[in-house]
Amino acid sequence: MIARKILKLLLMIAVAPIVVALTLFVWICLGLVYVSGLVLGLISMILALLGVAVLITYSPQNGFILLLMAFLISPMGLPLAAIWLLGKVQDLKFAIQDWMYG
Repeated sequence: MIARKILKLLLMIAVAPIVVALTLFVWICLGLVYVSGLVLGLISMILALLGVAVLITYSPQNGFILLLMAFLISPMGLPLAAIWLLGKVQDLKFAIQDWMYG
């Protein structure tokens, strides 16, 4: 009984750095996603306007390509996928915490 408690305590001590590392990773990545979302939002707006202009005046194919690129870098494109992935990493962290400290 006592050996089991000691083993669980040692396991909790061993898992603590992993939980801290995952927490720091999520915080840093969320900050990067937030800042890049702001910058990429502005760039996607410019690309969308340019895509509409090219669509109307020059080439429909190039205009659609520019509009697709604008969508991918907009907050509904790749940044949303990054936020979803960070949510999965955070779910893993919470699962580890619940398993060890729950």
